[in-house]
Amino acid sequence: MAPAPAPALDETMLAMDVVDTLRHSERLVERELSGDERRDALRLRLREIYAGQGIDVPDRIIDQGVAALEENRFVYRPTAASLSRGLARIYATRDSWGRLIGLCLAGLLVLGSGYWFGVKLPHERRVVAERSELAEGLPKALQAARDRVFAATQSPAIRAQAERLLAEGRAAAAAGSLTDGRTRLAALDQLQQAVSQDYQIRIVSRPGEASGVWRVPERNPNGRNFYLIVESVDRNGKLIPVVRTSEEDGTTALVTKWGQRVPQSEFERVRQEKLREGLVGQPIIGQKPPGELQPSFTVPVSGGVILKW
Repeated sequence: MAPAPAPALDETMLAMDVVDTLRHSERLVERELSGDERRDALRLRLREIYAGQGIDVPDRIIDQGVAALEENRFVYRPTAASLSRGLARIYATRDSWGRLIGLCLAGLLVLGSGYWFGVKLPHERRVVAERSELAEGLPKALQAARDRVFAATQSPAIRAQAERLLAEGRAAAAAGSLTDGRTRLAALDQLQQAVSQDYQIRIVSRPGEASGVWRVPERNPNGRNFYLIVESVDRNGKLIPVVRTSEEDGTTALVTKWGQRVPQSEFERVRQEKLREGLVGQPIIGQKPPGELQPSFTVPVSGGVILKW
């Protein structure tokens, strides 16, 4: 028997249109109908649709469309998942994921470079610099600071203090303690500066400013401490900052004015003189020469000072 001739292209396209129409119109058909009744209802519905559009569709084309709908013909069925399909999909979408991977790699490169140049490299350089300072820089600086102190004073006590700071600094450097070593170096520098200072201690004797104050000590509510307000000046009257520690709260500061504790008799002498004359006749009460740490006074003092009043 000779094979049936292939349907014309127009008939195939018409059959596909019938199936598409059926797929969109099938909801209008009663789903409870039996198979034959459902097919008849679909045929009737199709004839009504195409007649309304003025299209003459032969019954055999309608029958072909109903049969194709039932066989799910002309319905796209995706290829089953497989390795080859997955590889093909990856290849087909390479532009999108390739850009994403490129951006990720670029971001990782930037982060890596930032970490290397911003964290890792500076840290390594700092470690190398600290090792070099501990091995060479700090010991040399400590020795130089000690030598400056020796050049500034002949006092055995001050020189002994400088030698002690030098030994402690060297020990800290040998132990790898850069902070302790730097602390000893700073102490040596401060010692040299203090020893080199040359200033006078002068009672403040200006209109509108107090020349003395008295305080009730916390540990002795029935007693009083008397202070002359003084300042440190060079021989030209320029204020010289000096280090002082308050006996009230232990605060240490660099100041040019402080309260110097004196006996009540000295306090009263200065007070009466200022009341009588309006100023203090002999305001210079102390001298701190270079080469010494502590000033010497021409009036009796207790040594205690205050920084606030």
